[in-house]
Formats: sequence, structure tokens, C-alpha cells
Amino acid sequence: MHVAIVGAGISGLATAFYLQRARPDWTLVIYDANSAPGGTMRTVECDGFRFEAGGNGFLTNKPDSLQLVQDAGAEHLLLPSSDLARKRYIFTDKLHRLPESPPAFIASRLLSLPQKLRVAAEVFIPPKRDAGDESLRSFGYRRVGRAFTDIFLDAMTAGIYATTPDRVSVNAAFPLVVRLEQEHGGLFRGMIARRKRSAGPGGTLMSFQGGVGRFISHLQGVLQADWRLGSAVTAILPGDGGYRIVTDDGEDAVDRVVLAAPAPAAASMLTGLDADLAARLAGIEYSPIAVVGFGYRQPEHPMDGFGLLTTSAAGLPVLGVLWDSSIFPDRAPDGTRSVRVMIGGQRNPELVQQDEAGLVATAREGIRRSMGVDTEPDVSFVQRWEHGIPNYTVGHLQAMDELFTRAARYPHLHLNCNAYRGIAMNDCVRNSRELAERIAG
Repeated sequence: MHVAIVGAGISGLATAFYLQRARPDWTLVIYDANSAPGGTMRTVECDGFRFEAGGNGFLTNKPDSLQLVQDAGAEHLLLPSSDLARKRYIFTDKLHRLPESPPAFIASRLLSLPQKLRVAAEVFIPPKRDAGDESLRSFGYRRVGRAFTDIFLDAMTAGIYATTPDRVSVNAAFPLVVRLEQEHGGLFRGMIARRKRSAGPGGTLMSFQGGVGRFISHLQGVLQADWRLGSAVTAILPGDGGYRIVTDDGEDAVDRVVLAAPAPAAASMLTGLDADLAARLAGIEYSPIAVVGFGYRQPEHPMDGFGLLTTSAAGLPVLGVLWDSSIFPDRAPDGTRSVRVMIGGQRNPELVQQDEAGLVATAREGIRRSMGVDTEPDVSFVQRWEHGIPNYTVGHLQAMDELFTRAARYPHLHLNCNAYRGIAMNDCVRNSRELAERIAG
């Protein structure tokens, strides 16, 4: 059995790993247009500083990524986040500490007293009677009020999806809060019920010594595959009982295909096979993102926390700033500090189109206005992602059901990436493991 894995991001690699475990006699061929695996999971070294081009790890509140690390024999690489990462901030008109407890929320100046009372009144709000999808903004306005939504949920949505609450489906992007309302009648009631059942924490942010790229290299080393890195797949076409993988270098015949490329790339590859399926894939919205990293050898700010997120109303040109060296100390040499600035998203997609100098200037302005730091960084890093983070817009779940119904017309063709059912590393690993189990039978 010859299986093509098209796309060597975490979804493709995790699928390959679990397929190899279940079917060691199968031949795996892994394609990726880039010269190295990992997709957005890439670590760049710059004069002693380490910058992540994309995500910086995973949470242990779900078991999937941790299980993959253990299964792959990479436990020695695990690096838990610092205790400082518990300190998080929101910038509105100034920097506010994000409250971690009810007393801290009451003392916070992020909301006025009437606005806090509106949040507390959530326990009296009846649950939504129909199961129809709605935006996070609609959900938030209904349950916790406009102020809480426009500050807390707005910032959170920027941090996770690089979008705004009015553009994201609460059912697809935040299914837990929907379940709390459906099963318990409200968010506070649901959280109390869950706390009674389990006193466990919400999970620890975990990364890897040397960055996420170190884990990707480890996975590459344990995978016995025919690697076709730097080989862009241009088309996937029907073959004799299987499929033909068309690249710039020629064609390969395979029995099965796991298409783990981002949705826009997958759409381009499938146009010749099924124009309707390709159009559905092309219709999945993405947020463009630019990541700008700075290293400071003589920092004028302690950067002692996780970082900050901004609200739409703040009018800053950045979505947030991650204080990387406080989260994971090995990201910067002793006595120095490093940050990463997130630019663009659905708030300001045009900013991502700037050249590197423009992105650096925008990032510095965001830091100056939010943190009061105007020091010229000693080291800079820039990464632009045209298709950064998939947006789960209202109606996403139904659209995905229809997409996969259409894809089911093609036996042994499997779609798998973060554009469909979960963007976090845990989601990608879980979906990949379950897919591998189904394929292996």
C-alpha cells in the first residue's frame, strides 16, 4: 500500500506517524513545497535569540499532543512554560492585568460597576432555545453584555483566531461555551458544575527545548518515509485504482492520499479532480498574519508575563505582543529579552502587505504605544503568512459537513488540516490520529 501525505505540517506528520505505527509495512511518501517539514511550526535562530514563526506550543488540558510526544519518544524535549506566563494583560486605553479570579475581576478597572453587574446577571439569562449557529459577538452580547464582549472576548478572539467576535462562529470556534449553555443553562452554572466534577487546572502551556522546530526535526527522524521536500504538488488526479500525484518533477501513482495542505493549496490541487470540492475549499476564509520578533540586549521593560492583547477599540496597529523570553526562558540569552508582535488579522489585513521595514516600524509603534518601549531592538525577525489562521465563520460546521460529504465521493482521498475542525495543535493531532486509525482499519 502506497500512501501519499501531501503537506508536512503537524497534521501531515502526525497522520504519518500513527499510520507508520499501525501499518509498518505500508510505504509513506511525504510531499511538501517547502525544503523543510513543519509548516508554520518553525523555529528561527537569530544571534542567540529563538523566534517561532508560528505557534509556540500546546496546552496540556487535552491529552493529544502530549500523547504524540510520548509515543514519538520526545519527552526529553518538553519545556513547560514559566510561572510568569500566568500574568496576562489587555490593552484598552492603557495596560490592564487580566484578572485571574473573581475577587481580581471585581477589583479590575477594565469594566465599570454597572458593566460588572451585567456580567454577574448572566446567571439569570435564559438559554438560547434553538440550536442555530451565531457569532461570538451575538453570543457574548446575549449572555455577558456588550462591554465584556467588546473587551475580553474581542481581545481573546484576536489572540486565538486573529479575527473579531462578529466574524467567528461560537459553535465552531468555542464549542465548550455553547455546551455550558445547553447543558447547564448558562456559563457560570456550567463552570461551577465542571469545577465540582474536576478540580484540575486548565492545563499548562508546553513547548520544546530549542523551540517547536526541535520537535518537528525529531518527528522527521523517527518517520520512515520517502521524503519529497521541496516538491510542490500541483494536481491530484484519478489513477488506476488510486490517484496520480503530479509535481513539478513528474507523477507518482499511489493507493491513498492524505491531503494535509492548507485549504487554499488543497483547492488548487483538486481543481482538476472536482471543481465543486475545490471551490468549497477555496471558500474557507483565512486571516493574514505577520509575526515580528525583537531581541533586546539591554531591555528597558521587565516583560514579566505572557504578554498583552489589544482590543479593536484601542486602535493600535497590532493584535498583541508575546513576551517570549518570559514564557520560555531559553528563547533569549541570559539578561536579555525577546518579544513577538502579531500584526494584521481581520482587523487590519492590509498591514500584512507591508515590506519588512514597514512591518518592523508597525511592530515598534505597537510596542511603544502599549508598553512604553521605544528602544531600537538589537535583533529583528519577520515572518509573513498570507494564509495565517483559518477563520471559522458563522455556518462553518454545516459547511464542513457538506465539504466532507462531497469529499466522500472519492474513496481513499482524505482531507486533514486545521481549516476544518480545530486549529490548535491538540485538535490537529487528535484529528490526525483518528484519521490514521480509520485508514489503517
